[in-house]
Amino acid sequence: MRAVPQFGERVGGRVYADRPAAFGIAERDGKIALVRIEKPDGAVWRDLPGGAIDPGETAEQAVVREFGEEAGLKIAAGEAFAEIDQFFLNTEGKGFNNRGTFFAARIEAEAPDLKVEDDHTLIWVDPLEAIRTLRHEAHAWAVGAWLRR
Repeated sequence: MRAVPQFGERVGGRVYADRPAAFGIAERDGKIALVRIEKPDGAVWRDLPGGAIDPGETAEQAVVREFGEEAGLKIAAGEAFAEIDQFFLNTEGKGFNNRGTFFAARIEAEAPDLKVEDDHTLIWVDPLEAIRTLRHEAHAWAVGAWLRR
């Protein structure tokens, strides 16, 4: 059994529920797709497209759905190249441990009709800038692992 890297820290006495999740890295013209998230409190985050796996969904299905909902991109999930865990608090202050599978994604088409996350904006970023600016350490680690493939 191989060890899965764990990022983030538990805060206080909070319980962190395990949350299966899937994320992807899609490249175009030397840049990768990120989502810029603007929260009502003024916070601005950068994340890899992806999120929780819904009941009855595979990780591959989840990353395809999430890319559409967050970035308006239709993708195909390629190789699952990393499994990485990340403790984090959501906007409501609930603790989760994202048990993330990270995929190399292939862009099939722009699909703005799939986008439903109004606070998410697709941006294209150089991978090294992404490593410096991603909100979650696990996402930055994944970009590094993707670059080394």
